Amino acid sequence: MPGQALTDALPRSALATESQTQASGPLLPTTAHNPLTPPFAPDGPGRDPAPSPNRMRLASAAETIAAGTSIEEVSAALGRAAVPDFADHVVLYLRDPLEDYDTLTFGAIRLARQHVGGQTAHPPPAVPEALAVPRGGPLAEVLGSVRTVAVGDPLSRAALADIDASLAGSRAHAIIAPLHSRRMLLGCAILLRYGPTPYDESDQLVAAQMATHTVLGIDQVLLAQRQATAIMELQRTMLPDSLAQPTGIRLAFRYLPATETARVGGDWYDSISLPGSRAALVIGDVMGHARVSAAIMGQLRTSVQTLSGLDLPPHEVLHHLDEQAQRLGPSHLATCLYAVYDPVSQRLAAANAGHPPPILLHPDGRAEVLQVPAGAPIGVGGVDYETIEVDAPVGAMLLMYTDGLVETRERDVWSGIEQAREQAAAGQRAKSGDVFDLESFCDDVMTPLLGTAERWREDDVALLAARFDGIAPDDVAHWPLEATDRAPREARTLTRDALSRWRLEEMTEAAELLVSELVTNAARHTSQRLTLRLLRTDVLRCEVLDDEPSLPRARRPESLDEAGRGLYLVNRIARRWGVSRLSTGKVVWFELAIPDHRRPQDLAADPGPRP
Repeated sequence: MPGQALTDALPRSALATESQTQASGPLLPTTAHNPLTPPFAPDGPGRDPAPSPNRMRLASAAETIAAGTSIEEVSAALGRAAVPDFADHVVLYLRDPLEDYDTLTFGAIRLARQHVGGQTAHPPPAVPEALAVPRGGPLAEVLGSVRTVAVGDPLSRAALADIDASLAGSRAHAIIAPLHSRRMLLGCAILLRYGPTPYDESDQLVAAQMATHTVLGIDQVLLAQRQATAIMELQRTMLPDSLAQPTGIRLAFRYLPATETARVGGDWYDSISLPGSRAALVIGDVMGHARVSAAIMGQLRTSVQTLSGLDLPPHEVLHHLDEQAQRLGPSHLATCLYAVYDPVSQRLAAANAGHPPPILLHPDGRAEVLQVPAGAPIGVGGVDYETIEVDAPVGAMLLMYTDGLVETRERDVWSGIEQAREQAAAGQRAKSGDVFDLESFCDDVMTPLLGTAERWREDDVALLAARFDGIAPDDVAHWPLEATDRAPREARTLTRDALSRWRLEEMTEAAELLVSELVTNAARHTSQRLTLRLLRTDVLRCEVLDDEPSLPRARRPESLDEAGRGLYLVNRIARRWGVSRLSTGKVVWFELAIPDHRRPQDLAADPGPRP
């Protein structure tokens, strides 16, 4: 049935043969189903003479076609192998889009012409750039077979006319070589020869050899592309598309892959919101550039996020991360820099596991390389890590990066770190005005260090820049409370006074209700003191801290339940809420939206009370 011969429903003779791209078997089938075998068989009774040295050379040249690493290289190699010794011109058509060649197609199949090259004295044929091959036509019937066809009979001439009428009427001799992979049509190659000598059966066999290697090369390119796409998708899902922007800090990041052929590496970065309005900043690098490195990177990043939720100091996070890496395998090593910023105290705590040190830029323009003790890389085991603390005032900046930014073949890592420090200082001085452009600052740091685009591919590059805005002391209010029945009433009074001082009286009713519910729960379940803290930023944030480690869960109360409505109300009224475990207990918090005209930046321009 010619109408079904274009893709999956090949003729019986074609189905009996192997696909042209069975790389594990012979390049040409040697069974009786292949009538093109005898010309390549050795001499003997009933055998044709051995092929000429010229055809043996052509067959050898055909083997170079499959070495191409792109569709363009495979097409050009086909032209070099065939022109001018075997053909004057080669016309190559491939499925469009080629990536979907193995998808079942109903109706006409679209083919797009590929540039092949090759120079002869004859002008190239004026064939169309694209073809639509309808089912049931002569070209569809010819392409449905895996056999090469020397144009001569009415069917093959009609098929050539389907490509271009001028080809069928020209004086050129032609071979149509269908290209099949896994019994699915990839396209076709048309080899044209001008002159008195037509193509014979041995020429068809050479053309079949070229077609086989062309399909092998295309198949390898498509396989590599699909693998690269899958790996890139794997890494994309493991790296954040955007970073959490915690209160009191602004973040920007950059990531560049290693090379075009090995795009996946082990660099990662992250920002994690912590209890108490703090933020964890993380950057790491798993050694290697294989898929295994990307997979290990994803597991380590997840482990860091889990460990951060336990409110551990930075050196403890790295210690537990080291243990996790050892459980993954003895050969998995990584560097990691973990820092925690507190916008209220405006302090920065950091610990380092063999990673390049961060750069701290002070508000006065000074830039220093922080001397964070560099412990052994993650995965070594049995190493103690150390946490340092430094001041991080408003306007200060922190630059965290991987070694791909500072180390190249021409530059050692410490020279690169010094250059990065100078570029960061220059970038900070170049930014003036009230709003600091953190995104362009990242570009100002990276461009001089990386140079041309080719240099970007030497190693993975990850950059995480943070600018500390802090939370002003006037925007923070906190009180210790006794865990007694009087605690909710005291909390409501303190909340009312703070909101009045911040000129947020319109939020008093909702804030008092939710604060009372949280303090009531805390006082009921703890025997020690608890703490109430309010923070005014773009939102009003309330935090209740106690020493009870068990975490409450919101549930929908039944109509006759006397308890369980507190967190239900918080969930219904608050903009956001949550609960986090602390090293000394837990914190339950909620946020309420502040009207635009009551935000701190607006009130700063209008400090007086409204009439």
